[in-house]
Amino acid sequence: MRYNEKELQALSRQPAEMAAELGMRGPKKGSVVKRRLVKLVVNFLFYFRTDEAEPIGALLLEHCRVTQEEPSGFSISFLEDPERKYHFECCSEEQCQEWMAALRRASYEFMRRSLIFYRNEIQKMTGKDPLEQFGISEEARFQLSSLKA
Repeated sequence: MRYNEKELQALSRQPAEMAAELGMRGPKKGSVVKRRLVKLVVNFLFYFRTDEAEPIGALLLEHCRVTQEEPSGFSISFLEDPERKYHFECCSEEQCQEWMAALRRASYEFMRRSLIFYRNEIQKMTGKDPLEQFGISEEARFQLSSLKA
């Protein structure tokens, strides 16, 4: 994927939906768990060395699967390479559940499905399309018919 490094760094400085120090192990064989500051901003999961301000990496949370691996740990894998997993260790089972829920809500596809669901609900209640006032009601990405089950 192509990206602009300066824009990505600027995004990493934005307020986070969630941030915490977690144990993290990368997908490489023989990788060990290291403490990382992990920060969720929109649909990017940035990770930092605990003593540095610039991220050392980022995961784009699209087409990924978040799986609980143990009571206080989860992994992120990507559909194009499911064997390549990033493992995270939380301080508690509760923290693990919070992170997993937030990561699952972070994808564009989740946000799109939510928008379509609430658009439909508002339309049922009011008889009006709430997107019409923004001039985007006819865009294909917002159509109920394009929603996959």
